[in-house]
Amino acid sequence: MTETLTTEWTSVPTAVGDLRALVHVPTSLGDDERRPGVVLVDGSGDGACDDWGGWPEWVASCGAVVLTHDKPGCGGSPGHWTGQTLADRAAESLAAIEVLRAHPRCAGQPVGLLGVSQGGWVSLLASATGGPDFVVSISGPGVSPAEQERDRISREIADLPPAQHAAAMAWVDERCARLVAGEPVEEVLADQLRFADEPWYPAVSFVYDDPRNLAFAAGMLDFDPLPVLRQVTSPVLALFGGADTIIPVAESVVAYTENLPTLEAGEHGLAVFPRGNHGLFVADPDPEVPRGDQLAAGFLPMLTGFLADARVREPAA
Repeated sequence: MTETLTTEWTSVPTAVGDLRALVHVPTSLGDDERRPGVVLVDGSGDGACDDWGGWPEWVASCGAVVLTHDKPGCGGSPGHWTGQTLADRAAESLAAIEVLRAHPRCAGQPVGLLGVSQGGWVSLLASATGGPDFVVSISGPGVSPAEQERDRISREIADLPPAQHAAAMAWVDERCARLVAGEPVEEVLADQLRFADEPWYPAVSFVYDDPRNLAFAAGMLDFDPLPVLRQVTSPVLALFGGADTIIPVAESVVAYTENLPTLEAGEHGLAVFPRGNHGLFVADPDPEVPRGDQLAAGFLPMLTGFLADARVREPAA
């Protein structure tokens, strides 16, 4: 199922400086063989080019040359991702596409993005500019970050008594409104500490307990993916896990199906894997089982077919 890869160090030029990057090339390629290129776009939090686990091998096994790169501030690369907007991340992804387009193993082949979770929003933004030849979105929400986070937190504390649940969600809504309005994050964080003894505090404050994280959230909470979906210029394969507890899957499916522009018949694809989680795995990690064997059945064959279809289209200039 997986490919044996050789890795080549390179870099992606960005506004904050050059980011470390790796190009993962299947060793099975013949001397003159070329394959489509796939840039992996990370989700939220830290992310380094050499910390993707088995994803480069799995994607390469579907018929691709793969590029991974550091997020700013990770792996020794300059800057810090908490200083970015989603638009900054999209520009960074477009720069990575150009690096892979220039690689001899991708010459004349389509090059696109595979975004995971938050990386789905980023990939759609990049497509709205006309840059990628295709987009694969894995668990990319079709709702705003504010809506996605509200849904996630509400489900995490669903077992609390109704009054406590309501109090927690009232703070989530207030915090979001104040951050979007531009209130200093230090003031919002100080007010949040009033609830430190509440049973719901750990769930509500997780990742929202640091000024840098709050500032990053403030710049993206009101991002609306619907206008972006309507502006994408490339075929999109949107994949979801039916057992995902991180994003509202049903609402996201509706958003994609109702807002993606009509391209040539069959160019878009969408699937929900019933047992899949946020990463499209159907089981928790087991040291006795290769992690790739726990991916939802049908995911990699579907990606293989999508990449094969991309090869018969004309790559972007």
